[in-house]
Amino acid sequence: MTTPTQPFTLCLPIDDRRRAMDFYRDAFGFEPVGPLADDGVPEPLQFSVAAGVTLMLIPRGGFGWVIGPRPAAPTGQSECVLSLMVDGAAEVGRLAERAHAAGGEVTSPPQRQDWGYVAVCADVDGHLWQIIAP
Repeated sequence: MTTPTQPFTLCLPIDDRRRAMDFYRDAFGFEPVGPLADDGVPEPLQFSVAAGVTLMLIPRGGFGWVIGPRPAAPTGQSECVLSLMVDGAAEVGRLAERAHAAGGEVTSPPQRQDWGYVAVCADVDGHLWQIIAP
């Protein structure tokens, strides 16, 4: 197996650029990067979430152009769960509260599991995020 030499980018479809940017900034503290477009939102809308890892949020029309004839999952249906590791149970609860306050939905409240303390939240476009403290 080869290791990629380029950064890794996760792309998700969104309905509203400003709403999505505000959610990720307010819920998870991600700061957008890049030059601002006329609407005051970076274009493309990206967040540097870890060393070599970028989250790119693409309006649904543009996302459809990127993936070609294959249909994207409808809003509210997820084909994957993104996990965000944090330092402790208190941070899991804090981020779940922030996600809810930012317009997201807590789909599984913070709770102890065999593998750690975890909550699952949906962003404003229905993408699932597992917040976990091992």
